Amino acid sequence: MEENGKIYLDYNATTPLDPAVAETMKPFLFGTFGNPSSSHWFGAQAKKAVEKARLQVAGFLNCSPSEIVFTSGGTESNNLALKGAAYSLRQKGNHIITSQVEHPAVTEVCRFLENEGFRITWLPVDEFGMVHPKDLKKAITPQTILISIMHANNETGTLQPIEELAAIAKKHDILFHTDAAQSAGKIPVDVKQLNADMLSLAGHKFYAPKGVGVLYIRSGCKPLKIQHGADHEQNLRAGTENIMEIAGMGKACEIAKNKFDETRSHLLSLRKQLEQGILRKLPHAKINGHPDKRLPNTLNISFPNMEANLLLSALEAKGIAASAGAACHSESANISPVLSAMHIPLEIAMGTLRFSMGKFNTPGQIDKAIEIITETVTELQTESPGNFFNGVNLKDFPLTRFTQGLGCACKMKPQVLEKILADLPVPVDPNILVGSDTSDDAAVMKLSDVLAAVVTVDFFTPVVDDPSSFGAIAAANALSDIYAMGAKPLFALNIVAFPSTRLPYVILQEILRGAQAKVQEAGIPILGGHTIDDIEPKFGMCVIGTVHPRKVLRNRGAKPGDLLILTKPIGTGILCTAMKRKLLDSGTEKTLTETMSLLNKQAAEILSGYDISACTDVTGFGLAGHLHEMIRGTNLDISLNANNIPILSDAEQFAAAGIVPGGTKNNMEFAAGFTAWNNRISDVLRTLICDAQTSGGLLFTLDEKSATSILPELHQAGYSHAAIIGKVMGNGEGKIVVD
Repeated sequence: MEENGKIYLDYNATTPLDPAVAETMKPFLFGTFGNPSSSHWFGAQAKKAVEKARLQVAGFLNCSPSEIVFTSGGTESNNLALKGAAYSLRQKGNHIITSQVEHPAVTEVCRFLENEGFRITWLPVDEFGMVHPKDLKKAITPQTILISIMHANNETGTLQPIEELAAIAKKHDILFHTDAAQSAGKIPVDVKQLNADMLSLAGHKFYAPKGVGVLYIRSGCKPLKIQHGADHEQNLRAGTENIMEIAGMGKACEIAKNKFDETRSHLLSLRKQLEQGILRKLPHAKINGHPDKRLPNTLNISFPNMEANLLLSALEAKGIAASAGAACHSESANISPVLSAMHIPLEIAMGTLRFSMGKFNTPGQIDKAIEIITETVTELQTESPGNFFNGVNLKDFPLTRFTQGLGCACKMKPQVLEKILADLPVPVDPNILVGSDTSDDAAVMKLSDVLAAVVTVDFFTPVVDDPSSFGAIAAANALSDIYAMGAKPLFALNIVAFPSTRLPYVILQEILRGAQAKVQEAGIPILGGHTIDDIEPKFGMCVIGTVHPRKVLRNRGAKPGDLLILTKPIGTGILCTAMKRKLLDSGTEKTLTETMSLLNKQAAEILSGYDISACTDVTGFGLAGHLHEMIRGTNLDISLNANNIPILSDAEQFAAAGIVPGGTKNNMEFAAGFTAWNNRISDVLRTLICDAQTSGGLLFTLDEKSATSILPELHQAGYSHAAIIGKVMGNGEGKIVVD
């Protein structure tokens, strides 16, 4: 499939709607609208459509229509199969067997059942990702009630020996389920031949709409219903039927059955063309999965000593849509569990991509894809002649596409960092006013009775696509550490990591130009710096400032009764992630960039006129993490008023949609140990309070009277979102209480 010059090679993630399926669905948009459970004519027409689709699915799977249950998708089908079977057979035993390479729609259900008291055995796989029948035989116990092994792996395409595995299950009178979401329409899915008791399908994996699925349940097998209501779908799945999508599912099954040989031959030809074309030009690439027993459309290939996310970003910029591991993975540099189970070496696994073809792809597209893929890999591995200054359109090089993470969200996990630093020696010098033994934003060294040097360093990957804006944001972020210590910046040094084989030098020039403008706004010069060649762009600064030794602000020192003020809204990590995915409108993107670019200079100048007890700035560890640094190891608590926390527009919407960076998820895990959440605080708001910020606001405490006086000054100075967000409480235990 090609649209606007872009080539879609991610059919294992989802497929486009077949035009014939769309035509079948059209009458149910405005015409046939009745409830299939109604006895009148309108209901009868809807019921006929549902039962016709049931016949079509049954014909596709070679079973009786009475053995077909319609669901909302493959995930619900797997939940009904595994939970339903487990609960219905609990009196017989509590042991369930699955594999280490299942889709999360199975593994997460198994983990849930494990918490419910069931025992789960995770079968290993060989180097091809295949389960061995002998391992299944060894795992079976008298308590085993259910075995669930996928038909085809969604990442590698490896086919499991389902017939043999199911035969073993039958011999021991154990229910056998298989997730066939990836195999439907690509290889034969005949439930009689497979000998499965239950089998799951997902419509959107073979040209039907999203939001519809099927669970085949062999006659005589009676899983317990898990969704309660009326007695729809043989009293196994309550809820009025989604007639339009069910009709589409039926049509897709009919097409898959009638066009099976043609489609399979086409897919196999395309996969061989792509595989051979890549290996011809890049012979060191490694194919993962079984060489023969795998899906005809799936190519899982590793490019040694490369990073998959960076390669994927570069390919996407050139119009190739593919996947780095499973399609359901969040943005992360973690190794795929499937590749880990196959014991693929780290240096190979990190550079693994999945290309999956569909019936709408053409040989011409594959030729074009081969050229782009091999060219891109070569560019990332060797010197490129593209380092020019003139004639470059900056919009052709969106910076966030050249990095796997975003800004301060790339910080190491705080809990890991604490462990790393715990055993390192702490420098002892009477002139060290703030050193490595605290979590303050900068180091402070006393030079004389009236002068101390404040030094900080900060750098990160791009948070925005425009290089000049990125430079300005990085500079504002680095300067913020100086302001948070109550100091005035003196000068700065640049820190540059730049992929000269991937980006033209003019991009770096623009990054430096943006940073220069921001430090000029701060009233200081840049006196030099350090540059290295790297696989992804990174930029930041070392900033040196000065302060009177008795006027240093620290993140510790909050007093009971102090109020807590935040000068900038939170949500930048979530919005930057949404922007990278091209989900932000221009207005929100502009506001986001302006917020991160806003210097904390004037805020710091205002703070200098007040008796500030404690101060820091909010960056990668999120609001919760930096609050924790303020009270860790003290007898203080912080009462946080969630309703008063300023939040950037649209951040809640994207958080609710799951557009959350990995750094934020790390922060949430860390915050669980020191945060007490009121039950009314939603998961979305909890996510925002832990969101990894880039160039965030100043966070400080002071007495109640001063707090009410300082707010108008901050608002007048341009910090319009500045707000009192909480209070410091005595007689506590270092907890953050969120109400």
